[in-house]
Amino acid sequence: MIHETIEEFAAALAPMRALAGLDLGDKTIGVAVSDSLRSVASPLQTIRRSKFTLDAEALLKIVEARAIGGLVLGLPRNMDGSEGPRCQSTRAFARNLSRLTDLPIGFWDERLSTVAAERALLEADTSRKRRSEVIDHVAAGYILQGALDRLAHLKRTGA
Repeated sequence: MIHETIEEFAAALAPMRALAGLDLGDKTIGVAVSDSLRSVASPLQTIRRSKFTLDAEALLKIVEARAIGGLVLGLPRNMDGSEGPRCQSTRAFARNLSRLTDLPIGFWDERLSTVAAERALLEADTSRKRRSEVIDHVAAGYILQGALDRLAHLKRTGA
């Protein structure tokens, strides 16, 4: 089921299950996963996109292998907060995915996640070739970590 707010998403999650974060691009899907305590996001892999059924199959294999309890999709809002064609594409992907799984699906504002990932990789003196190989799943890690931090805050404050 798709949840529009992080609060709704948090309420739908089963306890002690890891989450997966997705950075959807036109050509790739960056995937990151959390630990079962939902404290740390770790970049996992980048899936080369082909068609939806194959993309979803690859994602659902990860979900099953890692006992994932929910999916966080990066929502690529415009800098003014409005939603453009990329957001519509992400929402369509989420709708299609929700037909294949009962897992809770939530969104996280991904503005500047790729910029932050690129900066971190540059600071780590990562080669241009290596950066292009890992940027998508590192960005997915930033998206997931943002959502995990918010979920932890909600849990602490009881909101």
